[in-house]
Amino acid sequence: MRVWTALAAATVVATGCYNFDSFSRCWDASCHPGDMVVPEDAGGVLDASRVDLTPDASVESPPSCARLSRTCGASRDRSCCESLLVPAGAFLRSDDSDFPAAVGDFRLDRYEVTVGRFRKLIEAGGPGTQVAPPPGGSGAGVMPGTGWDPAWNGQLSMNPATIRAALRCDAKYETWTDAPGANESRPINCVDWYEAFAFCVWDGGRLPTEAEWNYAAAGGNDQRPYPWSTTPSDVTIDPSYAVYNGAPLAVVGSKSPKGDGRWGHSDLAGNVWGWVLDWYGAYPKPCVDCANVAPAQVRVLRGGSFGSSASVLLTMMRPNAPPSHRDNSSGFRCARNAR
Repeated sequence: MRVWTALAAATVVATGCYNFDSFSRCWDASCHPGDMVVPEDAGGVLDASRVDLTPDASVESPPSCARLSRTCGASRDRSCCESLLVPAGAFLRSDDSDFPAAVGDFRLDRYEVTVGRFRKLIEAGGPGTQVAPPPGGSGAGVMPGTGWDPAWNGQLSMNPATIRAALRCDAKYETWTDAPGANESRPINCVDWYEAFAFCVWDGGRLPTEAEWNYAAAGGNDQRPYPWSTTPSDVTIDPSYAVYNGAPLAVVGSKSPKGDGRWGHSDLAGNVWGWVLDWYGAYPKPCVDCANVAPAQVRVLRGGSFGSSASVLLTMMRPNAPPSHRDNSSGFRCARNAR
């Protein structure tokens, strides 16, 4: 198994994207790591009186939320595993008429994966027990070739001690703690692409494709510049909509409902970047439930982070990084095939 280490910053090669070339703790040139403070949140400790035993109809019941308190959302009373239907439709990728796309129905988790949910995977096999890699082909969407490749097994170590050490990639800004504490409802960060994929498979889902993520964030044919925008020309943004511009990493859903997308998803912009399935490259054409599965050097991330400027949170932006990259700004959410 490889040794987990934080990689040097990646370079974005697409016009309109940003270079991650001089910051070890953030992903765009407007970010000032020294200005970021992530205070302890006294409300983050699990409350046994709110254990989620009877989720409502919009909530999936995956392993990561088994007997996990409802501590997500603005009022800290929502299940962290809500998964909402995104209805089929067509739109323009990156709001560009040269790149039309269509996606079928799918479900997308309302929230970014939290520390508490990720802890469930690490502890799944019992104390000191390594969780097995995903089975070959698992975690596939509707497009062939999107499932787990056993050739990636060597890039993934789910040994509890190893992964705990890897999740401590930044002593000041990491959200992981070895014991449950105040960060359980904040997004997990310092995860690489392999870990994100493996978690989603274990949790009964998969990583969203770039087209699915872009469709959900842009509100489909609404073509929203930000997930909450009311028109295609509405670029209203301030800290009441998203966690960005050096604000502290927040409980997932803390800006809900004001910052939610068209179908109710929180933090599609800000808080942490989200890994998606695709390799980075030219958009596939044509695109009907498409994904870029041609091997390349880097994978796509979407959505901006707590360290990003407002322009980086736009739904058209598509930075990238090596799949083994880990950073205090990188997290993820899972998609699920529609039932």
